[in-house]
Amino acid sequence: MTADLDETADRIALLSTWLAPRLTTEQMAWLEDQVTRIRNATGGPALPMAIGLAPRRLGKADLTLDEREMQAAAARRPGLDPTGWSADQTARILFVLASFDGDKDAFAEKLRRLLAQGEVSEHIALLRGLPLYPSAARLVPIATEGLRSNVQPVFEAVAHASPFPRETFSKDQWNQMVLKALFVGSRLAPIQGLDERRNPELAEMLIDYAHERWRRDAMCRRNSGAASAPLRGAGSGRLGQSAERRQRGRENGGRPRPLAERSACGPGCFERRAGSCRRDRRRPSRLAGTRSLRRFFEGEE
Repeated sequence: MTADLDETADRIALLSTWLAPRLTTEQMAWLEDQVTRIRNATGGPALPMAIGLAPRRLGKADLTLDEREMQAAAARRPGLDPTGWSADQTARILFVLASFDGDKDAFAEKLRRLLAQGEVSEHIALLRGLPLYPSAARLVPIATEGLRSNVQPVFEAVAHASPFPRETFSKDQWNQMVLKALFVGSRLAPIQGLDERRNPELAEMLIDYAHERWRRDAMCRRNSGAASAPLRGAGSGRLGQSAERRQRGRENGGRPRPLAERSACGPGCFERRAGSCRRDRRRPSRLAGTRSLRRFFEGEE
């Protein structure tokens, strides 16, 4: 327990060194006062009140750490990437750390309650702090609950620029996170450990997902074509074709059009055939894409 308390104190000091040069003397005094209140409180509203007031009292300016500070962060906590953190988010994480008294179960429950009651901006800040909190194993259910959010920034607070999923998630939890990133349109590049945690099961899941997307896209194109067909066929297009046939009939002295001039399969026949050929030519590239995807996520590349 002593080691956990010492490590937590070290991380509080790290966050304080980031905030001190970026806040006014008055703002730092308020921050330190809130930390004291949180440490002295046995339950009560001190922690949620400090978290709620942080944006108003400290502002939302980005930290914008320099290279030296980023290197110090990586040395104190490997994988920690505070890029994009703001002053209020950093303070909120600091307040949560200050509430740790050595009881890991109580800390996990406290964090769970904060996330259940807080607003979206609080969720984003507190979930970004996962790599810094004590008792990582007890926080995995909280992280996976954050991944279920339909709010993309909340999802990315867990998935992006964090060593927490790479270090703590099971294979199934990891695979579901990567798959949902694609589903919600989130980038894969900021996910730490994507290369080292690739696996055959994930490859199959992503290939199935890609095939389903291709199938849905093809269905949408067919439905779109079917919806516009009446306008092209039964509307002005058909009337124009009838007028053209009457004119040609008059030019031929009322005789029918020669068979060689007729389309063998109706209007649009050759366009449809060309489209079919174009679709056929796309299939090899799709197949090559799925093979490449499988090789990468099975670890062959």
